[in-house]
Order: sequence, then structure tokens, then C-alpha cells
Amino acid sequence: MRRATILVLLIALSSVIAPLPLEALNVRGHLLKSKTFLSPAFFLHPGSVSNKFYYDVPFPRGHLALKSFNAEVVDENGVPVPLHDTYLHHWVVEPYYALKNSDSADVQKLPKGIIARNSGVCKKTLGQYYGLGSETRHTATWVPDPYGIEIGNPEKPPEGYEEKWLINVHAIDTRGAIDKLGCTECKCDLYNMTIDEYGRKLPKDYIGGLYCCYDETQCKVKEGFNGELRKLFLRYTVTWLDWSDAVVPVKIYIFDVTDTSPPDEKSGTACKVEYQVEECSPENRAKNECIDVKVTKEVIPCGGDIVFGVAHQHSGGIGASLHGQDGRLLCASIPSYGKGEEAGNEDNYIVGMSTCYPKPGSVKVSDGEVLTVVSNYSSDRQHTGVMGLLYILVAEQEQPAPKPALCFSFPVPCKLNKIINMVHAPFLAILMLILRICRVLTDMADEQSLNVQVGPEEDDA
Repeated sequence: MRRATILVLLIALSSVIAPLPLEALNVRGHLLKSKTFLSPAFFLHPGSVSNKFYYDVPFPRGHLALKSFNAEVVDENGVPVPLHDTYLHHWVVEPYYALKNSDSADVQKLPKGIIARNSGVCKKTLGQYYGLGSETRHTATWVPDPYGIEIGNPEKPPEGYEEKWLINVHAIDTRGAIDKLGCTECKCDLYNMTIDEYGRKLPKDYIGGLYCCYDETQCKVKEGFNGELRKLFLRYTVTWLDWSDAVVPVKIYIFDVTDTSPPDEKSGTACKVEYQVEECSPENRAKNECIDVKVTKEVIPCGGDIVFGVAHQHSGGIGASLHGQDGRLLCASIPSYGKGEEAGNEDNYIVGMSTCYPKPGSVKVSDGEVLTVVSNYSSDRQHTGVMGLLYILVAEQEQPAPKPALCFSFPVPCKLNKIINMVHAPFLAILMLILRICRVLTDMADEQSLNVQVGPEEDDA
């Protein structure tokens, strides 16, 4: 009877405390959490453009490890919108530090917001934590275990500031467009643009790109075409873990193939984000070699293990890759194109980019290593406003325990830190040798002093 009662209790307990599904546990048993949000609404009519920044958007709060960020454009009924109706040029998400009490007289001279950028390498552009475009629905953003992107660390914001999040959504409505691809490539003649959004005259050789399809511009549509005004949202799902010592932090690096400054002079000012692909010559067309290859060199400030990699390209892209200083392949990311009409499979649009998930510890880069970025596009036709970006996540390699500081310590760049360590070790050895000599001399002096003091007493005895 007693055994039966215990059995009943165990069954009851198992029904109340049901085991968590395996996918709900992550990084040594920590609970994986996920939540879906909507951006503020944006409105589009045929041919129109929305490129707005939304600040203080809904986002998980606390000291967390981001594991993924997925997004897509949906209508007011939550139905995914296909790219041939609304082209998602790009979206980016980025943390920033907002002033807590901006009305206080003591802080009126302080900036109301400070961007919290990624780890580089473009210092004035591409500061986002996440960013994709038309490939959104079929591109993985999952950060593998045991790694995570650290956010919400209470020690990071400057005094008087708090961490918040912004989202930028750049969407182009191509319903009824006379040239859908031309609209998505922001060709200036289709937008009747000769100046940028700040009123500056565009260069004569600038025929297409971001400067011609800014917020509230209009691409040409077929005469007489009528279409309703659409209310749209970016629906985004964030997955995360509470931060713990079990999570290994990663740094975000974004490389831009348009950065053409010399590797030893990287200032971040040469990252132009977009470029133009010219139509191939008749000679290359005859040889079936209509491929545009763009290459640049980038320096990674701090090395470690690459744990994730992915490229961002536009229509016409055929893949991008990242190579080490010795030529080894670090990551290759290839686009996939849709073949249908439904959202996520739109014909002739990039609907996904392949990702790199190296075996932990198998792909390493060194501090200050010169990397090569390659972006390939089909040049069967001209393409304007294309991009060749490569995102990687790097887990810095564990460093040996720091040696005792001689006088003080301060944060220094990776290269300088190595130099200091190189100098520090022999200097410390010399110092220890000097101290040992000093101790020997001190001991000898003490012994001599002891002999002087003891001698007379012995003589007296």
C-alpha cells in the first residue's frame, strides 16, 4: 500500500513538474528565453520609400546574452509581405546610451544619446549589432553555445545614462514600379534625384545608391497604377539567456569591401558601405566571365576564435568571403535566390545567406592580423548601390593571468598590450634580480653588523 501511494505521488509530481524540452535549456542548463515585438508602424504607397530610425524600441532588459535576432516585414494583420511588393533594403538594430534626466540643469550640456557601437572596424558607419536585408527570412543569426553577445551590463553605460535600443528600417514599395530592380537598387533617374537628403548636389558619376532613395522619396510607377496605402511593421524576435559565467562573450566585427584605405591607416572614414558594379565587357561576355570581384584588406584589432560569420549582399551577389593573412579561408557566405511568388521564396531576390559555424577553436585570427575581404557580383548587367559586408563573431582567446603591476595599470589596445607584456617580462626579471642582489647585500650587512655587536660581548665574556 505504501509503495502504491509513493508511486501515485511520483506520477502526480511528474505531471506538475514536467521536464523542460531540450531546446529550452542552453549553455549548461540556463533557461533560453524568446519574445516577439513589433516596430512602430510605417506607411507605404506604391513606389514610396520609408527609411526611419526608431528609438527606445521594445527590447529585453537586464544583463543578458543575446543568442539570435530574427525579423521580417508584416502587414497590420501580421501577414508576411513579399519582397516584390515591399523590398526590405535593410534593417539594423543597435544599442545606445540615453541620458536619464535630460531636463536637469546639471546635464543640459551633455548629449542626450551616445551610440554603443560594435567592435569595429568602420568607426563612423556600420556600428550595428545586427543587420540584414532581403535575405532576412532564411539567414541564421544564432550564436552557438557557449557563446553570447553581452548586453545590459550595468557597468557599461556612462554615469547618468542607461542602455536603450534603436532600429532602422529601410523599405521600398515596388508595387506598380516601371523597373522593380532599378527601384530596389535606388537608381537616381527613377527617383528623379539630383540632391541628397541634406540638399547637397550629387556627383555626376553617382547614378544610384542610398543617396537617391532616402526617406519619403518616390520611385516611378506605371501611369494609372493605383494601390492602397499600406500600414507595415518590422516584426522581430529576440532570443536570449540571463548572463552568467557559463557564457563566453563574443565581439562583433563588420568588414566592408568598400574600405580602401591602407591597412596600416584604418580610420573608419573610408567605409563607403555601397558601390557600383559595371556591366561586363563584350570580351568577358564572350568568355562567359561576367563576374565583378572586389577585394580589400582589413585589420582585426583583437584576435581570437571565429564562432560565426555571414555576408550581406544585394541582388546580383554571388557570394563573399573572408581570408586570413596567409590566404586561408576563414568564412565563405553564399546567397540563395527565390524561385516563387510567396514571402520567403520571391523569384530573383536574395532570400538567404549561408552562414559559417566553425568547430570551436578551429578558426583563429591573431591580434592585428591583416584579413582579406572578397565580394563577388554577377556583371551580366549594371548594379548600383550594392553592398559587400561580412559580419563575424570573435571569442577572444583566454589570456594568461596578468603579472603583478609595478605601479599602476590601464586599458591599452591589443598590440600595445602585447608590447607592454614583452617588455614587462624581462624588466620584471631584471627587477627581481636586483632585489635578490639587494637582499644578499642587506643580509651581508646585517651579518656584519651582528658580528660587530656580538664581538665585544664575547671578548668581555
